Amino acid sequence: MYCSPFEGELSRGAGLRGIIAMTIDLKALHDAGHTLVMGVLNITEDSFSDGGLWLDPRAAADHGRAMMAAGADIIDIGAESTRPGAKRVSEEDELTRITGAVEALIPAGATLSIDTTRASVAAAALDGGAQIINDVSGGTLDTELPHVVADHDCLYIVQHWRGWLAGSKTGAPDADTSHYEHGVLQDVHDELMRQVDAVLAAGVAPERIIIDPGLGFSKPGIAHNLPLLAGLDRFRATGYPVLIGQSRKRFVTAILDKAGFTDITMDARDDATAAFSALCAEHGAWAVRVHDVARSRAAVAVGNTWREYAN
Repeated sequence: MYCSPFEGELSRGAGLRGIIAMTIDLKALHDAGHTLVMGVLNITEDSFSDGGLWLDPRAAADHGRAMMAAGADIIDIGAESTRPGAKRVSEEDELTRITGAVEALIPAGATLSIDTTRASVAAAALDGGAQIINDVSGGTLDTELPHVVADHDCLYIVQHWRGWLAGSKTGAPDADTSHYEHGVLQDVHDELMRQVDAVLAAGVAPERIIIDPGLGFSKPGIAHNLPLLAGLDRFRATGYPVLIGQSRKRFVTAILDKAGFTDITMDARDDATAAFSALCAEHGAWAVRVHDVARSRAAVAVGNTWREYAN
């Protein structure tokens, strides 16, 4: 069984339900000297690749523990799909799903990231023992969320965001958000840094911020996403740790299709995802967010070792 380097002492926390919460060294987690693996736990009905699999609370908890055993340093819990065409989950349903998973996994020693854009959900999860908020809107959808993060002094993942993808969350398609006037790398970098400035102004400490270029969000094709991956050093030069979420994204499938693969299976997508995980580790990403933890755990180990000897 894999043991996370960030395990701390168990302490009785003032959590949402008085559960036992794990004390995590947030500085060590933020400043990790090697690439981490973040396992995806989607408690959703309609996520692209695993919607409906983990809606049952017991199944969700079992899957979270299985990812920990497979080598996940962090479990990222989300209860609302962000795929194109997905509808918003009610605040009540999101709260129920998230807090149930937090309550089940904190006593198991999990380091938990909460994938939410709602301040109320973030607050409840943090009160229950979660340590990271992963906000795909980067503080723009619910402007109270950065204040919740600041009040709880937790880690905050700020993702590049231009709004919901065409057709998502509303009855009518949104405007096209995939045009980048100065090139995708330049525009994403500049827009993301403006989001970070707003988060800092809300009181979030710089040493608590992690950035994410938001692969696949307003970036539908290979030509949108590969420049961001190849330009990872540009984001690292900001001084903020960088999370990469490439797992099973449509551009990964497009790469396989372009290479002549037919009948592209989930295994093939996960193999390609793991290849990107190794490359991201070799180039110093803070973490990779993946569905298949075991494949990427091995790939990240190779990338981390490569970087160690390259330096």
